[in-house]
Amino acid sequence: MRRGPLYRESYRPRLSGHETFPLRYGWLKKAFDAVEDSPHETSAKSVFLADDAIARFGVGKNMVASIRHWANATGVLDEDGCLNGRATTPIGNLLFGRNGIDPYFEHPATAWLIHWQLAGRSRKTTWHWAFNYYPSIFFDREQLASGLLSLARDRGWSRAAPATVKADVACFIRTYVSMPPSGKASHEDVLESPLTELGLVKPVGKRDGFRFVRGNKPSLGHGVFCCAITDFWSQFSAARTLSLEAIAHEPGSPGRVFLLDENSLAERLVHLEESSNGLYRWSETAGLKQLERTGKLSASDALEFVLRDYP
Repeated sequence: MRRGPLYRESYRPRLSGHETFPLRYGWLKKAFDAVEDSPHETSAKSVFLADDAIARFGVGKNMVASIRHWANATGVLDEDGCLNGRATTPIGNLLFGRNGIDPYFEHPATAWLIHWQLAGRSRKTTWHWAFNYYPSIFFDREQLASGLLSLARDRGWSRAAPATVKADVACFIRTYVSMPPSGKASHEDVLESPLTELGLVKPVGKRDGFRFVRGNKPSLGHGVFCCAITDFWSQFSAARTLSLEAIAHEPGSPGRVFLLDENSLAERLVHLEESSNGLYRWSETAGLKQLERTGKLSASDALEFVLRDYP
């Protein structure tokens, strides 16, 4: 499947930056607040590199770098874009701003939205590739790493060293799987990522074996799903219709990123007209199963749909 952002000539892989630490509770809020509360002329980069950053965040130097990495990878900050001069973003403000809807990362919708930012977009190469390109439900660390290294050779990614890829795969697994602590594990090592609660990846019987969990996702709200449809459509096509096949199987599609089977996906699409305020309509005319849209929204406008999932 040689489609999607990973196969564009302009794509640059992102296989490091987390310092081996998976995303933790509280980190995105800390990062957003640190940038938002800094003097207006202060760049986001300098907030994390300042002499007092370790004291400000209450963690070591490597973990400060990891917090910064995850804030940018999830789109809560955007140091590259910096459209407002402060690197804070609409999604960061929606979740963690002064009137944020989930500042403590307590609601399932937040985890689903953050997962979409990581795996639906291509900011995190391993995350995007694993959910959108990996050809099997079952995998182990070595299989994921080998597949990524093969992709790197095919695409000519010069900085994809085996050790880097293996560390990224290990971080990917710890992002989604609750790992039993080892005898030498520190308190920080056994803290779980909030995305483990999504149940998207589970261990299997054999040692170091895992599987992607396909099927219905009851905790995935219609608001985040509708937002994801809008985001995907805006990147995939300018047409006014979108086929069930594309929504289910294209790289970066909601079907792949949320691991939805076609039956549960189709059931959601049938009810999408209500959750989108009439923006989308499901059609099965002449045997064609597809979405039709009556208007167009940007990805930032689509965040309004997310509000439906919060009390």
